[in-house]
Amino acid sequence: MKAYLAGAIEAAPDGGTGWRAEITRFLNSQLNWDVFDPSLNEQDFLTDEEKSSFREWKSTDINRFMPVIKKIIDRDIHQLLHECDAIICLWDEHVVQGGGTHGELTLAYNHQMPVYFVLGMPIEKVPSWIIGCTTEVFSEFEELKQFLLLKQTEKNDE
Repeated sequence: MKAYLAGAIEAAPDGGTGWRAEITRFLNSQLNWDVFDPSLNEQDFLTDEEKSSFREWKSTDINRFMPVIKKIIDRDIHQLLHECDAIICLWDEHVVQGGGTHGELTLAYNHQMPVYFVLGMPIEKVPSWIIGCTTEVFSEFEELKQFLLLKQTEKNDE
């Protein structure tokens, strides 16, 4: 299994790395899952100039910014649809400022991929469309971890 870790990056105070690192350790050690973490891999295929400047180009040179962000989008969509088996998503106050996670969940729904959705805000504040794209909703990561461990145990017992 390979999980795509969806959630805020650009608007998250830590670039979205904290929760992703923690769930990655769990998935690797407890379930032997691989992950695609877009917060770590966002720039690993960009040129040095693109890495250092593309966020600035968003406001100073849109014509240079567009091809770079399109490369990132293309790579993320490829990973999501062709390399991953499920999405784990943290939906919090930072994700609502972006657009990628919204699109990723809609694509997952359209391609019948499981979406394991962790609430980082009251469910009443989550758009209905987004909830409709999910497979399972969890109030916290510990609840998700227990669910995945039980699912793994049931699979092993078959």
